Amino acid sequence: MKEITFLKQNASKWDNYEKVISEKNIGPSELTEMFIESTDDLSYANTNYKQSNTHSYVNNLASRVHLLVYKNKKEEGNRFLAFYLRELPEMFATHHKKLFYSFLVFGLATLLGVVSQIYDESFVRLILGDYYVDSTIERIKLGNPLGIYGEENEFYMFVRITQNNIQVSFTAFILGVFTFFGTSYFLVFNGIMLGCFFTMFYQYNLLDKAFKVIWIHGTFEIGAIIIAGCAGYILGSSFLFPGTYTRKQAFLSGAKSGIKIIIGLIPFFIVAGFLESYVTRNTEMHWALSAFIIFGSLAFTLFYFIVLPIRLNKQNTSKRLYE
Repeated sequence: MKEITFLKQNASKWDNYEKVISEKNIGPSELTEMFIESTDDLSYANTNYKQSNTHSYVNNLASRVHLLVYKNKKEEGNRFLAFYLRELPEMFATHHKKLFYSFLVFGLATLLGVVSQIYDESFVRLILGDYYVDSTIERIKLGNPLGIYGEENEFYMFVRITQNNIQVSFTAFILGVFTFFGTSYFLVFNGIMLGCFFTMFYQYNLLDKAFKVIWIHGTFEIGAIIIAGCAGYILGSSFLFPGTYTRKQAFLSGAKSGIKIIIGLIPFFIVAGFLESYVTRNTEMHWALSAFIIFGSLAFTLFYFIVLPIRLNKQNTSKRLYE
């Protein structure tokens, strides 16, 4: 069956489902019928129109019906754990494309920062400021290029950095109000800053030391910035592309998803702040331990935000089809 035929055949039924779901006034028999029909439609769309907007819409509709069926089911376990173990990664399964766009924009901006610094050694001053660059050069001359991490009390540094990281992530999200341009501007600026910063250390033959020390906390920190950028793109795209919802409904839904992501990132920022305050200051740490922390952080981030959502999405799809 052609997709347009499938849409015409089911449009009135889906429209009725939307009204019933919004009114929340439905009997058990009607709810059962909706559940079966929406699951059948999802199965068909999943087989024939997997990459289309039709599949996304039917998947969303079936999920909402599924929530109605289980809304009175007693929730087992701790709500906090449920949010981090299922709700947040399940939500990410539908936003991997936006996460990739955020990573791509940040990555290209980082490359731009590298190239700009290579061709103009004063470029880093435009981005990081004269004071920061001059103080870093002074530390390099004194033989302690990354000594800045050990100059402040650990606890106060931890509180300041964690608070700043949360503010940064919220900024990346809220700039999504200005559609893709606001969040993209934020990602581009931070990407350029990262690129020229590491290139400056390369120009002083200290790139290996910078990688070894800074990425101890930077892995979680940079990963969280990219994920916050994804939250901003969710907010912006919800307004630009409301789909079958009103623009207001779509925007509120996007805002809700984005806020969940920012809240979900808080533990990552706490860990990043702890690492930067208590661990990164040990600039002479053995390469093996440094590599263990860096690659362990990277592996966990990739698993939690990419691998786990895909697994849970497959499990939920199979469960719906089985039921």
